[in-house]
Amino acid sequence: MEIKPTQNQPATESNLATKQSQATLDKTVQNKAILQASLDVSISSGNDSLALLYSSVVSEINKVLETDMGPSAIQKAYDSGIDMSPAATAERIVGLSANFFNSYQDQHPEMDYETQVRSFVKLIAGGIDQGFSEAREILGGLQVLEGDIATNIDTTYDLIQEKLTALVDTLLNPEQSEGEPEVSE
Repeated sequence: MEIKPTQNQPATESNLATKQSQATLDKTVQNKAILQASLDVSISSGNDSLALLYSSVVSEINKVLETDMGPSAIQKAYDSGIDMSPAATAERIVGLSANFFNSYQDQHPEMDYETQVRSFVKLIAGGIDQGFSEAREILGGLQVLEGDIATNIDTTYDLIQEKLTALVDTLLNPEQSEGEPEVSE
């Protein structure tokens, strides 16, 4: 006896795809509406866009660290009303992330130290890249990713990359990094 596909199967698959597409669209619309409202209030100052960038990057770092460090690990360290210059934003993102290295080590005792360092930095770098990508997409969609805002975001990203490289160097060669801040326990 041959089993024939029913008429409902394509419709069900189509409905599922439509629901997934609609959910994605709804999320995008909701995110844009929330960000538009926030940007309407703060976009007049170029550095305020870095608050959005910081929030987006921290959100992504929180996601990648959640399994090992619990929910909102980085966000819990964030205080509102702080300096949002590119240098300060980069310092905060890398500094707050670096503070979780010891916890990451505790969660991954199977790794040797160098692997822990490189794996941890790769993990937070991925969150940083995702956060920057999302922030750029949102700001681009709102047509405000230009001038000082774009420059500040690019500057912040470059500073973060330098600080991540320095973090790896500091963790792998602490004797050469005297005078630089250490990762707190």
